[in-house]
Amino acid sequence: MEMVKVTVDGREIQVPKGSTMLEAAKKAGINIPTLCFHEDLGVKAMCRICVVEVVGARTLQTACSQPVSDGMVILTNTPAVRQARKINLELLLSNHPQDCLNCVRNQRCELQALADKLGVQQQRFQPKTKIEYPIDTSTAALIRDPEKCILCRRCVEVCHQVQSVGAIAPANRGINTVIAPAGGVDLNDVACVQCGQCALVCPVGAIYEQDHTKRVWAALADPDKHVVVQTAPAIRVSIGEEFGLEPGQVSTGKLVAVLRRLGFDRVFDTDFTADLTIIEEGHELLERLNNGGMLPMITSCSPGWIKFIEHFYPEYVNHLSTCKSPQQMFGALAKTYYAEKAGIDPKDIYVVSIMPCTAKKFECERPEMTDSGYPDVDAVLTTRELAKMIRETGLDFNKLPDEEYDDPFGITTGAGVIFGASGGVMEAALRTVYEVVTKETLPSLDFTAVRGLEGIKEAEVDLKGTKVKVAVANGLGNARKLMDLIKEGKADYHFIEIMCCPGGCIGGGGQPIPTTNEIRKKRIKAIYEADAGLPLRKSHENPAVKTLYEEFLEKPLGEKSHHLLHTDYTKRSIY
Repeated sequence: MEMVKVTVDGREIQVPKGSTMLEAAKKAGINIPTLCFHEDLGVKAMCRICVVEVVGARTLQTACSQPVSDGMVILTNTPAVRQARKINLELLLSNHPQDCLNCVRNQRCELQALADKLGVQQQRFQPKTKIEYPIDTSTAALIRDPEKCILCRRCVEVCHQVQSVGAIAPANRGINTVIAPAGGVDLNDVACVQCGQCALVCPVGAIYEQDHTKRVWAALADPDKHVVVQTAPAIRVSIGEEFGLEPGQVSTGKLVAVLRRLGFDRVFDTDFTADLTIIEEGHELLERLNNGGMLPMITSCSPGWIKFIEHFYPEYVNHLSTCKSPQQMFGALAKTYYAEKAGIDPKDIYVVSIMPCTAKKFECERPEMTDSGYPDVDAVLTTRELAKMIRETGLDFNKLPDEEYDDPFGITTGAGVIFGASGGVMEAALRTVYEVVTKETLPSLDFTAVRGLEGIKEAEVDLKGTKVKVAVANGLGNARKLMDLIKEGKADYHFIEIMCCPGGCIGGGGQPIPTTNEIRKKRIKAIYEADAGLPLRKSHENPAVKTLYEEFLEKPLGEKSHHLLHTDYTKRSIY
């Protein structure tokens, strides 16, 4: 690798040729402030906050976009640089709601943090008259506040380039520019899948999740409600980040403890119904393989992915597994099996989910998710919303003791845990399907070929002479590539896992901000470490799931499980 010498604030360093001034400064131990820049997205150089002086240049340069050259001398802290950054920030604030510097909506607002860092405490420049765009609350999962937007276009890149959805784009010109759906319609009127990846990269909270905290607080305060909570696999490796822990630290015990202290009557684990999903989905795959069913069969755990295929590939909805997601299976069982065992009227049971995903809010409100006679799930909190509730109480998350989940939905396996990472559903399914078909113990439980952040992964498994080809995709841009291969007759897979968000649920739209690829890797590593540390690692070995079939469901794909745990999907338009 060719290296070049540069000097940053008097310190001479060597960096790879082609590095930006921002990267060079970071290597020199200097963090240049940025706003539109995001390490996983393309360079835009629009906010002009990262300007620096380059000796010999006539104008200030944007550090995020300009490559270094051999012998370059960079100055990051001159009076001209500091003044330019401050003025650029003040100009951004002049076109921003006047309460921005006091806003408490977004705990991680990069604009607020930058204002504090640069000493901007008031809006010096008066805004020009412009079109006032209303807040868009049309979707079940997301809210858009155009007045907060700084036009950095991070959300546009994620929606178009990463997710290939294209629900939002710049419209109009000059001061009236807005990031919005085409034609001035609401988000609910276009093919938005409500994945929340836009919210995850927004630096100012201009796109954020629909708030379910108020309804949860109300349920917890209602003496007539029996409030149960389920926690998704990915939450245990991310919630600690909200309280200063390193990304990827497993906090399962403290998560359980804090939920009890918030007042939930029972604390359960969605991993239980992840195990159940594998039993139902695995038998469904075998049914299709043995009886000429629709192949490839595609997983149905990710609601953003489900909405994507409903909009963009409606002719393939019958390829989806009919299994509900683990979230919805849990809700259906909580208001039937659990209600019966606990002797509680299901109308008095209130089910709350803690999810890494904004699209889960949309999923729980789908009209078909009411097979118990009531909504399967009543409220969905993102990881961020749960953290907000914890902070409201004053509980010190890091000092809580580790506690265990409640029975009967607290007994889980490593197969359920790995649902939180891309490839986890596939690996969990293969662990079970292999042993169900071959009647033999797997030589290794680790199907490493389907793990990791790579966009599309594939493998082949020999089930006693039957070769099963599988594929895994994460992020909807990669899902589109895979679906196009199928559409063109260039793929002959039997089983496909698709997760809407990059990295799977660990990178969901409701996860802590920031979520970068480096953070995703740490969360994934923690997921597999949690799996490896559990005594049970195969879904079909979960004793509580076995009891569930014996006492209630009778058999996989049986009449009762078909009614409660399976569903169908909707063919939607992209317009």
